[in-house]
Amino acid sequence: MDSDSPRTIPVVSTFASPFDNPPPHPPSSVNGANSSNRKPISLWPGMYHSPVTNALWEARSQIFERLLDPPKDAPPQSELLTKAPSQSRISILYNFSTDYILREQYRDPWNEVRIGKLLEDLDALAGTISVKHCSDDDSTTRPLLLVTASVDKIVLNKPISVDIDLKIVGSVIWVGRSSIEIQLEVIQSTKDTDSSDSVALAANFIFVARDSKTGKAAPVNRLSPQTDHEKFLFEEAEARNNLRKRKQGGDRRESENGEVNRLNALLAEGRVFCDMPALADRDSILLRDSRLENSLICQPQQRNIHGRIFGGFLMHRAFELAFSTAYAFAGLVPCFLEVDHVDFLKPVDVGDFLRFKSCVLYTQLENPDQPLINIEVVAHVTRPEIRSSEVSNTFYFTFTVRPEAKATKNGFKIRNVVPGTEEEARRILERMDAETVRSIKRTSI
Repeated sequence: MDSDSPRTIPVVSTFASPFDNPPPHPPSSVNGANSSNRKPISLWPGMYHSPVTNALWEARSQIFERLLDPPKDAPPQSELLTKAPSQSRISILYNFSTDYILREQYRDPWNEVRIGKLLEDLDALAGTISVKHCSDDDSTTRPLLLVTASVDKIVLNKPISVDIDLKIVGSVIWVGRSSIEIQLEVIQSTKDTDSSDSVALAANFIFVARDSKTGKAAPVNRLSPQTDHEKFLFEEAEARNNLRKRKQGGDRRESENGEVNRLNALLAEGRVFCDMPALADRDSILLRDSRLENSLICQPQQRNIHGRIFGGFLMHRAFELAFSTAYAFAGLVPCFLEVDHVDFLKPVDVGDFLRFKSCVLYTQLENPDQPLINIEVVAHVTRPEIRSSEVSNTFYFTFTVRPEAKATKNGFKIRNVVPGTEEEARRILERMDAETVRSIKRTSI
């Protein structure tokens, strides 16, 4: 196989069909290891398995088994390697056209792929790619702890059918000292589309490396882009990283008067709602009246190989709450457009009491054919014993309304959302500013 070609891992359904014999399992390893030598999936940490995590864990069993059982007192990696993007490239293939059970596992009510499950798979694949890049193939050194730090953006370019075969291709596109950016493309081709139109969804994940013993930031293998496209992606990611550093360093030059004026403008209608509700604009709604919430206890079956709650599981739960929030707000079935940004601020552990709180942060109504509903979901790790609650994750999603749903309702209109407090107004402005800066940066690269 060409070294520049990604390894393709077939995905099979994880349930036996009641009508047919169970489908054959994919090869246990990209290196062709005998399946009798690998640890049974049922004995691996966590039982929260999707078809993709099963396929990935089987394919990378040697690396994962070393992660699960590293040598005692193993030293850290002493010498960093330099790897090409092609060395970490992996693709996974969903045979939807021939695997009925797999289709049923991914089908949503509109005969499309469930976005929440796809988010899980993207995180699982990105994690596998990060492990592959950071591995030094030396069983005597201790492996790094790699965790999802953030998701820069996930953009849906077109609906993803559950009846047509699907492929996800991903590789490392940028490496810093202890951080890695991975780009993933979800590809679905038909006879009516050419290759340039086949990318249905694109995502960028950022992972950070920690020493598994000390917990401190650890250096990762270097990256050497080979092709012009790889060099372009590296420069693009480098610019995004520099932008993140400037924002973290407080590089904000907005005048105080300008900030106050913007806050007051946002709060003006909210004050009418709070002080004179009978006179409030009927085409607007207070942000707090768009809220939904759910909660759960994090179970051992939802943990990853490091014993923490799987990031893809958190994104799945946040997405479905966001979808419900947009549905209840619009009164029509939403259509997902983007994951605007995700931050994994604190790890979530087995046994944690996790609360997801959502709201419509703001709407964009300039285009009546595609009104935008921007949803914020915040996950809190709550500890009632010590009366503590900390933010573990923040998620931002953008939806519109499905065209076929909007066509059935004459005079459909999305309400404007207004903040009732200064804190809410600041959250809205911060999110708007972040999106503006990111859009300008993407345009200028």
